[in-house]
Amino acid sequence: MDAGEYELALKAYMRAAAQQGLNADVLSALGSANLHLGRLGQAEDLLRQAIKRDPTFVPALNNLGVVLMEQGKAGEARRIFQQAFALDSGETDSIRENLRLAIAESESAVYTAPKEKPDFTLVRRGQGRFVLLSQF
Repeated sequence: MDAGEYELALKAYMRAAAQQGLNADVLSALGSANLHLGRLGQAEDLLRQAIKRDPTFVPALNNLGVVLMEQGKAGEARRIFQQAFALDSGETDSIRENLRLAIAESESAVYTAPKEKPDFTLVRRGQGRFVLLSQF
C-alpha cells in the first residue's frame, strides 16, 4: 500500500484472509485497498463488516468516513468521524482534519427550494410521439 501498488496489496490481503480469516484488521485492509482503487461500494461493504466485528477499530472507522465523503454522504461521514475521533482521543491529525471537513460539508449542505416550480405538460402528438410543453 505504501508503494501505491493497491492491486498487489489487495492480493496480499486476500492471502492474509485465507490464512488468518476475515478479522477486523484484514477486512479493514481489504476495504482500504478497494478505496484506493476507487471501488467505493466494495470498500464500504468491507469496512462496515470490519466495524461490525470490532466497533472500536479506528482505522476502519476513518476509512469508512472517507468512503462516505467520496459518495457525498457528509452527514453519515461526520457521525463516523466523530466516533473515530472519540475512540482515538483526538490524537491523529488526519482524523481531526477529516472530521473538520465533514462538519463543514454537512453544515453547508442545506437544501434550497427552487424559486419557481416549472409547469410542464406532456402532450401526445400522433401515434407513439409525445411533446413536453412548458409555460416559459
